[in-house]
Amino acid sequence: MTGRRPLSLLLALLSAVLLAGCGGTPAEVEASAPASSAPAVAGFPVTIDNCGVTTTYQKSPQRAVSLNQHATEVLLALGLEKSMAGTGYLDDKILPEYQAAYDSVKVLAKEYPSYEALLVEEPDFVYGGFSSTFDEKEGRSRDALAKAGVNTYLNIEECAAGPVTMDLMDQEIRNLAKIFGVPDRAEPLITRLNATLDGVKEKLAGVPPVKLFVYDSGDKTAFTAGGKGIGNEIIKLAGAENLFADVDDAWGDVSFEQVAERAPEWIVIYDYGDQPVADKEKFLLANPALKDVPAIKEKRFAVLPLSSVVLGVRAPSAVESLAKQIHADRFQ
Repeated sequence: MTGRRPLSLLLALLSAVLLAGCGGTPAEVEASAPASSAPAVAGFPVTIDNCGVTTTYQKSPQRAVSLNQHATEVLLALGLEKSMAGTGYLDDKILPEYQAAYDSVKVLAKEYPSYEALLVEEPDFVYGGFSSTFDEKEGRSRDALAKAGVNTYLNIEECAAGPVTMDLMDQEIRNLAKIFGVPDRAEPLITRLNATLDGVKEKLAGVPPVKLFVYDSGDKTAFTAGGKGIGNEIIKLAGAENLFADVDDAWGDVSFEQVAERAPEWIVIYDYGDQPVADKEKFLLANPALKDVPAIKEKRFAVLPLSSVVLGVRAPSAVESLAKQIHADRFQ
């Protein structure tokens, strides 16, 4: 037994001799090869046009940073936590199904990290949920990051030319899946999210829409959902009519007198930040301008977390949640 060498060992020795005859170790041979001879990565290059910025990716990001909750949850839903170098700025608790993955990613800041703190992490990609992610005054503009060699992507709700629909949610997911070289992961996720919407549609068949007002915040005026954001689409799919769909933006300020004139049957309160829903409800109930509003007289309030009314993977569950609150009889 001691006089015989296993075949695998002999083959290994032969390989080493052949490599030595080529004039270097395997690592040296790879390092000496010109960059142009590197094989193309499967599925790449990928070119994405995003909010006025066109980027061609030669490979998937390896040190991505996501800022804003809906951006983070899109990446986690696609199973990309191992490609993430950091994250920041939650408005809500992370969805339970993504908690373990989220816990494996470094939190860079409670809100937005500074430009310097961002670059310390050596990101190759930054995904922002809101335009404020790339605030020029804070030094985090897309142009500044590009000059530092960092690719960027902005949630497409922020630059949509027309009304934001669930089709744009599908597109957002597909875009990120392409950028990260995992297009096969997009379709099962999209199918699951649209199944939730299909279920709600079936339950609400034939239901007359209720007149609804969104209260986000404000005491002198009301900050509400306009007609150009995903919030308007969520309201429509949940069996309601957004009374301020004529506001030509995703968000806007209206007077409480205008709210009273349009007489909402339901008020949905967006829950986030330091002001509890109970305080918002108490303020609306005590507002003299609203005393004759049907929703106020009947105390018809629904609640949605802000994290669910932006373009991300929570949007279908927001439709379902709102529908169950305002059309409870259809879900018994």
